[in-house]
Amino acid sequence: MALQRALCARFHAAVELVGRRWTGAVIQLLLHGRMRYAELRGAIPDISDRMLSERLRELENEGIVARIVIPETPVRVEYALTEKGRALERALAEIGKWAERWGAAEPTRSAGASPPRDSATPRPRRAARSRSARPGRPASA
Repeated sequence: MALQRALCARFHAAVELVGRRWTGAVIQLLLHGRMRYAELRGAIPDISDRMLSERLRELENEGIVARIVIPETPVRVEYALTEKGRALERALAEIGKWAERWGAAEPTRSAGASPPRDSATPRPRRAARSRSARPGRPASA
């Protein structure tokens, strides 16, 4: 039972790491070779600078990504997968196959969530209330 718990904890930690938002995309891109920050940022158009920096730092701290400083003028920084990171290739390939067959084209909304709004669609207006109709105030006639 203790062995099963330990294996479950390791599996959960691995899935949590790889399943974080944008992490899979970063690893997938780096499987093709070294990339500079701007190249990664351009290849993942919806990721913010802050989120990309955070993910790269997390992956570096986990030993999955190496930050390579190239001492030239100006200094160049590239990111590459370590051996530990490259070991994820088969697992990600299998997830990709699963996604092709079973995955949704777009992420599904959680139950009860509002549908995404088009910025051109006006927001519905709230019904106007008179000042006297506010909670805690007597209604005036």
